[in-house]
Order: sequence, then structure tokens, then C-alpha cells
Amino acid sequence: MASNDQLSVPQKDLAEAWRRTLPERLRAGDQAEVYEDEKNPNTLLITIQSAGRQDLEFDFAVTYVDSREIDIQLSDVEKDGQSVDERTDVMQELIADYRRHLHECAQALHHFTHA
Repeated sequence: MASNDQLSVPQKDLAEAWRRTLPERLRAGDQAEVYEDEKNPNTLLITIQSAGRQDLEFDFAVTYVDSREIDIQLSDVEKDGQSVDERTDVMQELIADYRRHLHECAQALHHFTHA
């Protein structure tokens, strides 16, 4: 039997659920903005501002592969509005940390996305 496990939640509702849930998953002081991707109804664009004096901003695209699984793509890392090299060990640790928080958020929303 073939599984038709498509995401059936309207993008606007999904983005709102992420806006409510993601801040609970981030470290204190980190801030996140969640946008709907107008080109892809299964994708949310997420910007995370890192707490502290680094003034770092991480841009991710979170795409629902199906109602449970997400694919996370990092599109940019900026410091003071300038793109920075994300290949350093410190950046890789921060990126891995944020990817984990994004996965945790998606898991927390399984009840919402997996109808």
C-alpha cells in the first residue's frame, strides 16, 4: 500500500505554529522570524538572530518532505549585515545547534502536521 503522506496544513497556519513553537526551543535571548516561502508551499524561511554580542543572523529554509520529515538548508550567515564564512568550527557548532532546534520544533509540531 503506497503512503500518501503529504503535508496538508496550509502554509500560513504552519508558519504561525512555528512562530509560536520555535522560540520555546531556542536558547534564551535568541530570536527567530518565520516567513512563508511564496515559491514553495511546503517551505518556511527562518531567520535566527543569535543572542549576545556577535550580532549573527542565520537564514534557513525548512522544507517539509512529507508530514513528518523536514529538510533544512542553510542559505546564509551574516554578522553585522555582512556574509561570513560558515565553515569555521565555531560557526559549524552554532549551525548544528540551530539545526537541532529546528528538528525539535518540527517534532513538537507532529501532532499538527501529521493529520
